Amino acid sequence: MIQQNTNDKLRILLCEDDENLGMLLREYVQAKGFLCDLYGDGDAGFKAYLKGRYDFCILDVMMPKKDGFTMASEIRALNQDIPIIFLTAKSLKEDILEGFKIGGDDYITKPFSMEELLLRIEAILRRVKGNKGKEITAYHIGSFTFDVQKQILSRGEEQTKLTTKESDLLSLLCAHANEILERNFALKTIWIDDNYFNARSMDVYITKLRKHLKDDPETEIINIHGKGYKLIAPNITSE
Repeated sequence: MIQQNTNDKLRILLCEDDENLGMLLREYVQAKGFLCDLYGDGDAGFKAYLKGRYDFCILDVMMPKKDGFTMASEIRALNQDIPIIFLTAKSLKEDILEGFKIGGDDYITKPFSMEELLLRIEAILRRVKGNKGKEITAYHIGSFTFDVQKQILSRGEEQTKLTTKESDLLSLLCAHANEILERNFALKTIWIDDNYFNARSMDVYITKLRKHLKDDPETEIINIHGKGYKLIAPNITSE
């Protein structure tokens, strides 16, 4: 499980073989209130992980001595919960899928902005924090109530029994309410693979969910071009 440091500052293990980029990233995250240790290869980084108490890992994929995927696999064998972000110059679908299969939480293609990295760190931390509580049994979405266990979406006296895929997708949207649910993350989580046919299937289920929610004009699922989807509602709570 994630081990929070006693000084309440989250400690990041950063492995990046580009010395200039690594130093810039370390200085930036430290300026944002995090502790950060930088290592230039996967072997040194993994040895540091074994000795240190880290809360978060940012790993370059292409590193000498031990690449980021190998290092992440070894970390996952010891710790299933610590968040991992991969940094890479590659954008091939096979590489992205490999990162998620290993257990990565996110994948950022170079070049990227420092602000984007910070937002992705914060989004993952919100998910991690939310997953630590009790199991969510229901969401209140605007004027709707979504019973997660029974897979029933209700509004007043009207009830709609959702399919398993509809329920899983709506649960993910609720967990990321009013923020972007990334398309690849949703596909990897629900369909395991982000191939063309699964992507088209997800589009169909998004359309179905929109129809289920259409009676509340303040609740909608919008497309974020090139990113994914966002569930927007005046108030979304869980129990």
